[in-house]
Amino acid sequence: MSVRIRLQRIGRPKRPYYRVVAIDQRAKRNGKPIEILGQYDPLLTENKLNIKMDRFEYWVKTGAQASDTVASLVKKQQPAG
Repeated sequence: MSVRIRLQRIGRPKRPYYRVVAIDQRAKRNGKPIEILGQYDPLLTENKLNIKMDRFEYWVKTGAQASDTVASLVKKQQPAG
């Protein structure tokens, strides 16, 4: 089983809201996740992403691949330096 870290949409129409989840790569977009790692609200002006970085790093170390979107969001969240 290959695991992906990706977004799972849970918002209303025209009001997107996402969960960051670890899920089997073959599962549907809104399939049952293995673990919920955080939330992402694209309509907020600041602090859009809340994620458990220790669990994110755990899944990456065990071989999970982050989607392009999640990888860019995490990169933006991490402080420069």
